[in-house]
Amino acid sequence: MVELVETPIPGLLLVRLDVHEDARGWFKENWQRAKLADLGLPDLGPVQHNVAYNHRRGTLRGIHAEPWDKLISVVTGRVFGAYVDLRAGETFGQVVTVEADPSIAVLVPRGVGNAYQTLEDGTAYSYLVNDHWSPDATYVAVDAADPALAIPWPIPPAESVMSEKDRANPWLSDVDPMPVRRPMILGADGQVGRALVAAFPGAWRVSREEVDLTDSEAVAGLPWRDTDVVLNAAAYTGVDAAETPEGRRAAWAVNAALPATLARLSIEHGCTLVHYSTDYVFDGTAVGPDGHEEDEPLSPLGVYGQSKAAGDVAIGTAPRHYLLRTSWVVGDGANFVRTMQRLAADGVSPAVVDDQVGRLTFTDELVHATRHLLDGQAPYGTYNVTNGGAPTSWYDVARAVFRLAGREESDVTSTSTAAYSHGKQLAPRPLDSVLDLAKLRATGFEPEDAMAALERYVRGGTAQADSRP
Repeated sequence: MVELVETPIPGLLLVRLDVHEDARGWFKENWQRAKLADLGLPDLGPVQHNVAYNHRRGTLRGIHAEPWDKLISVVTGRVFGAYVDLRAGETFGQVVTVEADPSIAVLVPRGVGNAYQTLEDGTAYSYLVNDHWSPDATYVAVDAADPALAIPWPIPPAESVMSEKDRANPWLSDVDPMPVRRPMILGADGQVGRALVAAFPGAWRVSREEVDLTDSEAVAGLPWRDTDVVLNAAAYTGVDAAETPEGRRAAWAVNAALPATLARLSIEHGCTLVHYSTDYVFDGTAVGPDGHEEDEPLSPLGVYGQSKAAGDVAIGTAPRHYLLRTSWVVGDGANFVRTMQRLAADGVSPAVVDDQVGRLTFTDELVHATRHLLDGQAPYGTYNVTNGGAPTSWYDVARAVFRLAGREESDVTSTSTAAYSHGKQLAPRPLDSVLDLAKLRATGFEPEDAMAALERYVRGGTAQADSRP
Protein backbone atom coordinates (compact mmCIF):
# COMPACT_ATOMS: atom_id res chain seq x y z
CA MET A 1 0.00 0.00 0.00
CA VAL A 2 1.40 3.40 -0.99
CA GLU A 3 1.66 5.77 1.97
CA LEU A 4 2.55 9.46 2.33
CA VAL A 5 4.50 10.53 5.43
CA GLU A 6 5.08 14.15 6.48
CA THR A 7 8.35 15.29 8.08
CA PRO A 8 9.40 18.19 10.34
CA ILE A 9 10.52 20.09 7.22
CA PRO A 10 7.44 21.62 5.55
CA GLY A 11 6.86 20.14 2.12
CA LEU A 12 9.46 17.36 2.53
CA LEU A 13 7.43 14.17 2.12
CA LEU A 14 8.34 10.50 2.28
CA VAL A 15 6.47 8.14 -0.03
CA ARG A 16 6.38 4.46 0.92
CA LEU A 17 5.98 2.60 -2.36
CA ASP A 18 4.70 -0.87 -3.16
CA VAL A 19 7.57 -3.06 -4.41
CA HIS A 20 6.37 -6.28 -6.03
CA GLU A 21 9.08 -8.95 -5.90
CA ASP A 22 9.36 -12.51 -7.21
CA ALA A 23 12.05 -14.85 -8.53
CA ARG A 24 12.69 -12.57 -11.49
CA GLY A 25 13.35 -9.41 -9.42
CA TRP A 26 11.06 -6.56 -8.46
CA PHE A 27 8.74 -3.94 -9.95
CA LYS A 28 7.38 -0.67 -8.59
CA GLU A 29 5.41 2.31 -9.83
CA ASN A 30 7.97 5.02 -9.19
CA TRP A 31 5.68 7.85 -10.37
CA GLN A 32 1.95 7.36 -10.70
CA ARG A 33 0.43 10.80 -10.96
CA ALA A 34 -3.22 10.02 -10.18
CA LYS A 35 -2.49 7.66 -7.30
CA LEU A 36 0.01 9.99 -5.66
CA ALA A 37 -2.27 13.00 -6.14
CA ASP A 38 -5.08 11.13 -4.36
CA LEU A 39 -2.71 10.66 -1.42
CA GLY A 40 -2.05 14.40 -1.29
CA LEU A 41 1.29 14.60 -3.09
CA PRO A 42 1.53 17.85 -5.08
CA ASP A 43 1.44 17.34 -8.82
CA LEU A 44 5.15 17.50 -9.58
CA GLY A 45 4.77 18.08 -13.32
CA PRO A 46 8.22 16.66 -14.13
CA VAL A 47 10.15 17.99 -17.11
CA GLN A 48 13.34 15.96 -16.67
CA HIS A 49 14.40 12.52 -15.40
CA ASN A 50 17.94 12.06 -14.08
CA VAL A 51 19.81 9.00 -12.79
CA ALA A 52 22.85 9.11 -10.51
CA TYR A 53 24.94 5.92 -10.48
CA ASN A 54 27.56 5.46 -7.74
CA HIS A 55 30.35 2.86 -8.03
CA ARG A 56 31.33 2.64 -4.39
CA ARG A 57 29.80 2.45 -0.97
CA GLY A 58 30.41 5.71 0.86
CA THR A 59 29.90 8.03 -2.09
CA LEU A 60 28.41 11.29 -0.80
CA ARG A 61 26.73 13.89 -3.01
CA GLY A 62 25.50 17.21 -1.57
CA ILE A 63 24.20 19.04 0.42
CA HIS A 64 22.57 21.07 -2.41
CA ALA A 65 19.33 23.07 -2.52
CA GLU A 66 17.91 23.80 -5.96
CA PRO A 67 15.16 26.18 -7.14
CA TRP A 68 12.83 23.34 -8.15
CA ASP A 69 11.04 20.36 -6.64
CA LYS A 70 12.22 16.83 -7.21
CA LEU A 71 11.11 13.30 -6.42
CA ILE A 72 14.03 11.01 -5.56
CA SER A 73 13.84 7.22 -5.47
CA VAL A 74 16.44 4.47 -5.16
CA VAL A 75 16.68 2.21 -8.20
CA THR A 76 19.14 -0.31 -6.74
CA GLY A 77 21.08 -0.46 -3.48
CA ARG A 78 20.56 1.71 -0.41
CA VAL A 79 21.26 5.33 0.51
CA PHE A 80 21.34 7.47 3.62
CA GLY A 81 19.54 10.70 2.78
CA ALA A 82 20.01 13.94 4.68
CA TYR A 83 17.79 16.98 4.18
CA VAL A 84 18.34 20.51 5.50
CA ASP A 85 15.84 23.32 5.16
CA LEU A 86 17.80 26.17 3.58
CA ARG A 87 14.80 28.38 2.90
CA ALA A 88 14.31 31.68 4.69
CA GLY A 89 11.94 31.16 7.60
CA GLU A 90 11.42 29.57 10.99
CA THR A 91 12.58 26.10 9.93
CA PHE A 92 15.89 27.25 8.42
CA GLY A 93 18.53 24.69 9.44
CA GLN A 94 16.01 21.94 10.32
CA VAL A 95 17.47 18.49 9.54
CA VAL A 96 15.69 15.28 8.57
CA THR A 97 17.46 12.00 7.74
CA VAL A 98 16.18 8.74 6.27
CA GLU A 99 17.66 5.48 5.09
CA ALA A 100 16.09 4.52 1.80
CA ASP A 101 15.92 1.47 -0.44
CA PRO A 102 13.72 1.06 -3.55
CA SER A 103 10.59 1.12 -1.39
CA ILE A 104 11.10 4.77 -0.34
CA ALA A 105 10.74 7.91 -2.47
CA VAL A 106 11.29 11.44 -1.18
CA LEU A 107 9.64 14.62 -2.45
CA VAL A 108 12.16 17.41 -1.91
CA PRO A 109 10.66 20.91 -2.24
CA ARG A 110 12.46 23.89 -3.68
CA GLY A 111 15.10 25.28 -1.34
CA VAL A 112 15.56 22.17 0.81
CA GLY A 113 19.16 20.96 0.74
CA ASN A 114 19.54 17.26 0.01
CA ALA A 115 22.45 14.83 0.11
CA TYR A 116 22.84 11.08 -0.42
CA GLN A 117 25.47 8.73 0.91
CA THR A 118 25.52 5.28 -0.67
CA LEU A 119 25.47 2.30 1.67
CA GLU A 120 26.21 -0.34 -0.96
CA ASP A 121 28.43 -0.61 -4.02
CA GLY A 122 26.66 -0.07 -7.34
CA THR A 123 23.87 2.09 -5.92
CA ALA A 124 21.74 4.15 -8.28
CA TYR A 125 18.94 6.55 -7.62
CA SER A 126 16.72 8.52 -9.96
CA TYR A 127 15.02 11.84 -9.62
CA LEU A 128 12.29 13.69 -11.45
CA VAL A 129 12.51 17.50 -11.50
CA ASN A 130 9.92 20.07 -12.49
CA ASP A 131 12.19 22.73 -13.97
CA HIS A 132 15.24 22.89 -16.20
CA TRP A 133 18.70 23.72 -14.93
CA SER A 134 19.72 27.34 -15.48
CA PRO A 135 23.02 29.10 -14.72
CA ASP A 136 21.04 32.17 -13.60
CA ALA A 137 19.00 30.32 -10.98
CA THR A 138 19.67 30.56 -7.24
CA TYR A 139 21.43 27.53 -5.74
CA VAL A 140 22.40 27.09 -2.08
CA ALA A 141 24.78 24.52 -0.55
CA VAL A 142 26.04 23.68 2.92
CA ASP A 143 28.93 21.58 4.27
CA ALA A 144 27.81 18.01 4.98
CA ALA A 145 30.32 17.84 7.87
CA ASP A 146 29.10 21.00 9.62
CA PRO A 147 28.85 20.11 13.33
CA ALA A 148 25.92 22.52 13.68
CA LEU A 149 23.85 20.13 11.53
CA ALA A 150 24.90 17.07 13.56
CA ILE A 151 23.99 14.70 10.73
CA PRO A 152 24.66 11.08 11.84
CA TRP A 153 26.36 9.93 8.63
CA PRO A 154 26.93 6.14 8.63
CA ILE A 155 30.33 6.86 7.08
CA PRO A 156 32.08 10.10 8.18
CA PRO A 157 32.27 12.67 5.35
CA ALA A 158 36.06 12.73 5.72
CA GLU A 159 36.12 9.05 4.69
CA SER A 160 33.53 9.44 1.91
CA VAL A 161 34.00 9.81 -1.83
CA MET A 162 33.08 13.45 -2.48
CA SER A 163 33.72 16.11 -5.10
CA GLU A 164 36.11 18.90 -4.23
CA LYS A 165 33.28 21.36 -4.75
CA ASP A 166 31.13 19.66 -2.10
CA ARG A 167 34.04 19.60 0.36
CA ALA A 168 34.32 23.37 -0.06
CA ASN A 169 30.67 24.10 0.73
CA PRO A 170 30.13 26.73 3.49
CA TRP A 171 28.93 26.05 7.00
CA LEU A 172 25.33 26.79 7.85
CA SER A 173 26.27 29.99 9.71
CA ASP A 174 27.69 31.40 6.46
CA VAL A 175 24.78 30.42 4.23
CA ASP A 176 22.38 33.00 2.83
CA PRO A 177 18.94 31.36 2.95
CA MET A 178 17.16 30.75 -0.33
CA PRO A 179 14.39 33.35 -0.70
CA VAL A 180 10.89 31.95 -0.58
CA ARG A 181 8.81 32.17 -3.72
CA ARG A 182 6.47 35.15 -3.74
CA PRO A 183 3.14 35.95 -5.34
CA MET A 184 3.11 38.11 -8.47
CA ILE A 185 0.30 40.60 -9.08
CA LEU A 186 -0.44 41.66 -12.64
CA GLY A 187 -2.49 44.82 -13.04
CA ALA A 188 -1.29 46.08 -9.66
CA ASP A 189 -2.47 49.62 -10.42
CA GLY A 190 -6.17 48.78 -10.90
CA GLN A 191 -8.98 48.56 -8.33
CA VAL A 192 -8.54 44.84 -7.74
CA GLY A 193 -4.77 45.10 -8.09
CA ARG A 194 -4.46 47.76 -5.39
CA ALA A 195 -6.48 45.62 -2.99
CA LEU A 196 -4.26 42.61 -3.78
CA VAL A 197 -1.11 44.67 -3.15
CA ALA A 198 -2.43 45.56 0.31
CA ALA A 199 -3.20 41.92 1.09
CA PHE A 200 0.03 40.48 -0.34
CA PRO A 201 2.63 43.06 0.75
CA GLY A 202 5.65 40.98 -0.31
CA ALA A 203 4.39 40.26 -3.81
CA TRP A 204 6.02 41.21 -7.09
CA ARG A 205 3.97 44.11 -8.45
CA VAL A 206 3.51 44.50 -12.19
CA SER A 207 1.58 47.41 -13.63
CA ARG A 208 0.68 47.90 -17.27
CA GLU A 209 2.80 51.05 -17.31
CA GLU A 210 5.89 49.06 -16.30
CA VAL A 211 5.40 46.03 -18.53
CA ASP A 212 3.55 45.67 -21.82
CA LEU A 213 1.31 42.78 -20.85
CA THR A 214 0.29 42.29 -24.47
CA ASP A 215 3.91 41.35 -25.29
CA SER A 216 4.24 37.62 -24.57
CA GLU A 217 8.05 37.84 -24.46
CA ALA A 218 7.92 40.64 -21.90
CA VAL A 219 5.50 38.60 -19.78
CA ALA A 220 7.76 35.53 -20.06
CA GLY A 221 10.64 37.69 -18.78
CA LEU A 222 8.93 38.32 -15.43
CA PRO A 223 10.38 36.52 -12.34
CA TRP A 224 8.48 33.27 -12.89
CA ARG A 225 11.10 31.04 -11.27
CA ASP A 226 10.70 32.97 -8.01
CA THR A 227 6.88 33.08 -8.13
CA ASP A 228 4.46 30.59 -6.59
CA VAL A 229 1.10 32.29 -7.18
CA VAL A 230 0.20 34.58 -10.10
CA LEU A 231 -2.74 36.90 -9.41
CA ASN A 232 -3.98 38.32 -12.70
CA ALA A 233 -5.96 41.49 -12.05
CA ALA A 234 -5.04 42.98 -15.44
CA ALA A 235 -8.07 43.54 -17.64
CA TYR A 236 -9.43 45.79 -20.34
CA THR A 237 -12.69 46.98 -18.77
CA GLY A 238 -13.92 49.58 -21.26
CA VAL A 239 -17.20 47.84 -22.01
CA ASP A 240 -18.37 50.44 -24.53
CA ALA A 241 -14.93 51.28 -25.95
CA ALA A 242 -14.41 47.56 -26.67
CA GLU A 243 -17.00 47.87 -29.44
CA THR A 244 -14.68 50.17 -31.44
CA PRO A 245 -11.97 48.78 -33.77
CA GLU A 246 -9.13 49.94 -31.53
CA GLY A 247 -10.89 48.91 -28.35
CA ARG A 248 -11.72 45.48 -29.77
CA ARG A 249 -8.05 44.74 -30.44
CA ALA A 250 -7.03 45.99 -26.99
CA ALA A 251 -9.74 43.97 -25.26
CA TRP A 252 -8.75 40.74 -26.97
CA ALA A 253 -5.05 41.34 -26.31
CA VAL A 254 -5.46 41.87 -22.56
CA ASN A 255 -8.55 39.79 -21.78
CA ALA A 256 -7.89 36.75 -24.00
CA ALA A 257 -4.30 36.59 -25.26
CA LEU A 258 -2.71 37.50 -21.91
CA PRO A 259 -4.59 34.76 -19.99
CA ALA A 260 -3.49 32.24 -22.62
CA THR A 261 0.13 33.33 -22.11
CA LEU A 262 -0.24 33.15 -18.32
CA ALA A 263 -1.77 29.67 -18.50
CA ARG A 264 1.15 28.42 -20.58
CA LEU A 265 3.78 29.98 -18.32
CA SER A 266 2.09 28.81 -15.12
CA ILE A 267 2.19 25.25 -16.43
CA GLU A 268 5.84 25.62 -17.42
CA HIS A 269 6.88 27.02 -14.03
CA GLY A 270 4.49 25.13 -11.74
CA CYS A 271 2.66 28.21 -10.47
CA THR A 272 -0.88 28.52 -9.18
CA LEU A 273 -2.81 30.93 -11.40
CA VAL A 274 -5.58 33.16 -10.01
CA HIS A 275 -7.61 35.02 -12.63
CA TYR A 276 -10.50 37.45 -12.18
CA SER A 277 -13.41 37.30 -14.60
CA THR A 278 -16.85 38.84 -14.91
CA ASP A 279 -20.58 38.31 -15.08
CA TYR A 280 -20.37 39.66 -18.65
CA VAL A 281 -19.42 36.20 -19.89
CA PHE A 282 -23.16 35.45 -19.54
CA ASP A 283 -26.08 37.03 -21.39
CA GLY A 284 -28.13 37.60 -18.25
CA THR A 285 -31.00 35.29 -19.18
CA ALA A 286 -30.09 31.61 -18.71
CA VAL A 287 -29.75 31.58 -14.92
CA GLY A 288 -30.40 29.02 -12.21
CA PRO A 289 -32.76 29.75 -9.31
CA ASP A 290 -29.94 31.46 -7.37
CA GLY A 291 -28.16 33.07 -10.31
CA HIS A 292 -25.56 32.09 -12.87
CA GLU A 293 -23.73 28.93 -11.86
CA GLU A 294 -20.04 28.32 -12.53
CA ASP A 295 -20.63 25.64 -15.17
CA GLU A 296 -23.32 27.54 -17.08
CA PRO A 297 -22.44 27.71 -20.79
CA LEU A 298 -20.75 30.96 -21.76
CA SER A 299 -23.00 33.35 -23.68
CA PRO A 300 -21.43 36.83 -23.85
CA LEU A 301 -23.33 39.67 -25.50
CA GLY A 302 -20.59 42.14 -26.47
CA VAL A 303 -16.90 42.29 -27.31
CA TYR A 304 -15.83 42.86 -23.69
CA GLY A 305 -17.72 39.76 -22.54
CA GLN A 306 -16.53 37.75 -25.52
CA SER A 307 -12.89 38.57 -24.85
CA LYS A 308 -13.27 37.73 -21.15
CA ALA A 309 -15.00 34.45 -22.02
CA ALA A 310 -12.10 33.52 -24.27
CA GLY A 311 -9.74 34.29 -21.40
CA ASP A 312 -11.76 32.01 -19.12
CA VAL A 313 -11.37 29.14 -21.56
CA ALA A 314 -7.61 29.74 -21.73
CA ILE A 315 -7.25 29.85 -17.94
CA GLY A 316 -9.01 26.50 -17.71
CA THR A 317 -6.07 24.82 -19.47
CA ALA A 318 -3.83 25.44 -16.43
CA PRO A 319 -4.15 22.52 -14.00
CA ARG A 320 -3.57 24.72 -10.92
CA HIS A 321 -5.98 27.61 -11.40
CA TYR A 322 -8.65 29.57 -9.58
CA LEU A 323 -10.94 31.45 -11.95
CA LEU A 324 -12.96 33.91 -9.86
CA ARG A 325 -16.02 35.38 -11.56
CA THR A 326 -17.30 38.56 -10.02
CA SER A 327 -19.65 41.47 -10.75
CA TRP A 328 -20.14 45.17 -10.07
CA VAL A 329 -16.67 45.76 -8.61
CA VAL A 330 -16.16 48.59 -6.12
CA GLY A 331 -12.77 49.54 -4.70
CA ASP A 332 -10.08 52.19 -4.70
CA GLY A 333 -10.66 53.96 -7.99
CA ALA A 334 -13.36 55.08 -10.40
CA ASN A 335 -16.55 53.08 -9.96
CA PHE A 336 -20.34 53.44 -9.88
CA VAL A 337 -20.54 54.16 -6.14
CA ARG A 338 -17.94 56.94 -6.35
CA THR A 339 -19.83 58.42 -9.30
CA MET A 340 -23.08 58.47 -7.31
CA GLN A 341 -21.30 60.07 -4.33
CA ARG A 342 -19.98 62.82 -6.60
CA LEU A 343 -23.40 63.42 -8.14
CA ALA A 344 -24.97 63.58 -4.69
CA ALA A 345 -22.37 66.12 -3.54
CA ASP A 346 -22.85 68.21 -6.71
CA GLY A 347 -26.62 68.41 -6.31
CA VAL A 348 -27.35 66.29 -9.39
CA SER A 349 -30.45 64.10 -9.48
CA PRO A 350 -29.62 61.20 -11.82
CA ALA A 351 -31.79 58.65 -13.60
CA VAL A 352 -30.48 55.13 -12.99
CA VAL A 353 -31.49 51.83 -14.58
CA ASP A 354 -33.68 49.59 -12.46
CA ASP A 355 -33.79 46.48 -14.67
CA GLN A 356 -30.14 45.40 -14.31
CA VAL A 357 -29.90 43.21 -11.21
CA GLY A 358 -26.84 41.83 -9.42
CA ARG A 359 -24.66 42.15 -6.33
CA LEU A 360 -21.85 44.56 -5.54
CA THR A 361 -18.38 43.10 -5.07
CA PHE A 362 -16.05 45.11 -2.88
CA THR A 363 -12.42 44.51 -3.69
CA ASP A 364 -11.58 43.77 -0.05
CA GLU A 365 -14.15 40.98 -0.07
CA LEU A 366 -12.81 39.64 -3.36
CA VAL A 367 -9.28 39.57 -1.96
CA HIS A 368 -10.49 37.97 1.27
CA ALA A 369 -12.10 35.18 -0.76
CA THR A 370 -8.90 34.81 -2.79
CA ARG A 371 -6.83 34.29 0.37
CA HIS A 372 -9.45 31.90 1.71
CA LEU A 373 -9.26 29.68 -1.37
CA LEU A 374 -5.45 29.75 -1.52
CA ASP A 375 -4.79 29.28 2.19
CA GLY A 376 -7.46 26.60 2.51
CA GLN A 377 -6.18 24.79 -0.60
CA ALA A 378 -9.69 24.62 -2.00
CA PRO A 379 -10.12 22.46 -5.09
CA TYR A 380 -8.91 24.23 -8.22
CA GLY A 381 -11.51 25.51 -10.64
CA THR A 382 -14.05 28.28 -11.17
CA TYR A 383 -15.76 30.10 -8.29
CA ASN A 384 -18.33 32.89 -8.29
CA VAL A 385 -17.28 35.59 -5.82
CA THR A 386 -19.41 38.60 -4.88
CA ASN A 387 -20.66 40.13 -1.67
CA GLY A 388 -23.72 38.49 -0.21
CA GLY A 389 -27.24 39.57 0.61
CA ALA A 390 -30.28 40.07 -1.58
CA PRO A 391 -29.69 41.06 -5.21
CA THR A 392 -30.29 44.71 -6.01
CA SER A 393 -30.58 46.91 -9.08
CA TRP A 394 -28.24 49.79 -9.90
CA TYR A 395 -31.20 52.03 -9.00
CA ASP A 396 -31.34 50.47 -5.52
CA VAL A 397 -27.61 51.03 -5.05
CA ALA A 398 -27.81 54.65 -6.19
CA ARG A 399 -30.68 55.40 -3.78
CA ALA A 400 -28.70 53.84 -0.91
CA VAL A 401 -25.64 55.95 -1.76
CA PHE A 402 -27.72 59.13 -1.85
CA ARG A 403 -29.29 58.31 1.51
CA LEU A 404 -25.86 57.62 3.06
CA ALA A 405 -24.57 60.87 1.54
CA GLY A 406 -27.37 62.90 3.15
CA ARG A 407 -29.56 63.31 0.08
CA GLU A 408 -33.13 62.14 -0.36
CA GLU A 409 -33.52 58.74 -2.02
CA SER A 410 -36.25 60.27 -4.15
CA ASP A 411 -33.63 62.47 -5.80
CA VAL A 412 -32.72 59.36 -7.81
CA THR A 413 -35.25 58.42 -10.49
CA SER A 414 -35.55 55.09 -12.27
CA THR A 415 -35.27 54.30 -15.94
CA SER A 416 -34.95 51.21 -18.09
CA THR A 417 -31.83 50.03 -19.87
CA ALA A 418 -33.56 50.50 -23.23
CA ALA A 419 -34.56 54.08 -22.41
CA TYR A 420 -31.15 54.97 -20.97
CA SER A 421 -29.37 53.53 -24.03
CA HIS A 422 -31.58 55.22 -26.62
CA GLY A 423 -29.47 57.32 -28.97
CA LYS A 424 -26.18 56.26 -27.33
CA GLN A 425 -23.44 54.00 -28.68
CA LEU A 426 -23.42 51.56 -25.76
CA ALA A 427 -22.49 47.90 -25.57
CA PRO A 428 -25.21 45.44 -24.54
CA ARG A 429 -25.38 44.67 -20.82
CA PRO A 430 -26.62 41.48 -19.12
CA LEU A 431 -29.83 42.30 -17.27
CA ASP A 432 -29.40 39.58 -14.63
CA SER A 433 -25.86 39.52 -13.25
CA VAL A 434 -26.61 37.59 -10.07
CA LEU A 435 -23.97 34.90 -9.46
CA ASP A 436 -24.78 31.74 -7.50
CA LEU A 437 -22.50 31.64 -4.43
CA ALA A 438 -23.23 28.07 -3.29
CA LYS A 439 -19.87 26.67 -4.45
CA LEU A 440 -17.94 29.40 -2.64
CA ARG A 441 -19.98 28.91 0.53
CA ALA A 442 -19.26 25.16 0.39
CA THR A 443 -15.58 25.97 0.99
CA GLY A 444 -16.48 27.63 4.30
CA PHE A 445 -16.54 31.23 3.08
CA GLU A 446 -19.57 33.33 3.93
CA PRO A 447 -19.71 36.56 1.88
CA GLU A 448 -20.48 39.75 3.76
CA ASP A 449 -23.75 41.50 2.95
CA ALA A 450 -23.21 43.98 0.13
CA MET A 451 -25.34 46.73 1.67
CA ALA A 452 -23.45 46.57 4.98
CA ALA A 453 -20.17 46.89 3.09
CA LEU A 454 -21.63 49.73 1.00
CA GLU A 455 -22.54 51.74 4.08
CA ARG A 456 -19.03 51.45 5.49
CA TYR A 457 -17.48 52.29 2.12
CA VAL A 458 -19.58 55.43 1.63
CA ARG A 459 -18.95 56.59 5.18
CA GLY A 460 -15.21 56.39 4.54
CA GLY A 461 -14.32 53.12 6.28
CA THR A 462 -12.97 49.91 4.81
CA ALA A 463 -15.37 47.91 2.72
CA GLN A 464 -14.76 44.74 4.69
CA ALA A 465 -15.64 44.36 8.35
CA ASP A 466 -12.65 44.56 10.68
CA SER A 467 -13.98 41.59 12.64
CA ARG A 468 -13.59 39.26 9.68
CA PRO A 469 -10.76 36.72 10.15
